[in-house]
Amino acid sequence: MSDPALALVHSDSAAAQQAHAELSSRYDVVPVDDAEVIVALGGDGFMLHTLHEHLGRDVAVFGMNRGTIGFLMNGYDPGRLVERIAAASEERIAPLRARATRVDGSQHELIAINEVSLIRASVQAANLRVSINDVERLDKLICDGLLCATPAGSTAYNLSARGPVVPLGAGLMTLTPVSPFRPRRWHGALLPHDARITVEVIDAAKRPVTAGADSREVRDVARVDVAEADDLAIRVLFDLGHSLEERILAEQFE
Repeated sequence: MSDPALALVHSDSAAAQQAHAELSSRYDVVPVDDAEVIVALGGDGFMLHTLHEHLGRDVAVFGMNRGTIGFLMNGYDPGRLVERIAAASEERIAPLRARATRVDGSQHELIAINEVSLIRASVQAANLRVSINDVERLDKLICDGLLCATPAGSTAYNLSARGPVVPLGAGLMTLTPVSPFRPRRWHGALLPHDARITVEVIDAAKRPVTAGADSREVRDVARVDVAEADDLAIRVLFDLGHSLEERILAEQFE
């Protein structure tokens, strides 16, 4: 079997640019549009950027950490890259698709690999009405915000907001409040991966809310509808023994 066609992409950091130059001198690479595997050099933010750039393409991404945390990345080693990719385990991640409706009636589609967030945009707390599969579950959630996270994103902002860590194959997504005030005893929910979430902003003009999906945001939203985008499976490669599933599991014991 022939080696996969590799392309290299890198963040703006000096370490990533240096790695790009080193790997380019060692391996035969192709343009990104011709690649079967894209090697992303940078940190987690750049990895998310790369995955978003190639949504809908049947291409795998192998990240090597030239940033800080590197949760979604493999370690950097310029040697044996082709062999590492051939032996890597592949994880398929289904992102979330959000339709954000602004106060002015305009609609915007957002795709999230980690989470969809609704965050208050003023000194006033957000007042949110939450429905699941068209059934109202919270008539008024008073909070700083609300997150819907994928399993892959459950260890990011969701975990910082005291949401649960979700194993990759659990078939679940999280719904986690940020600094909830009322109801006091509601600390979030685990939902089936195919659930449809609707969040309506109560008194959106007085209490403005911004919707975000990874690095994109829409201001002054009146309503956000969220569901799994099962038509946009993302392929991510990890070194054998260091799978994303293992990393998510390990986060529960930190």
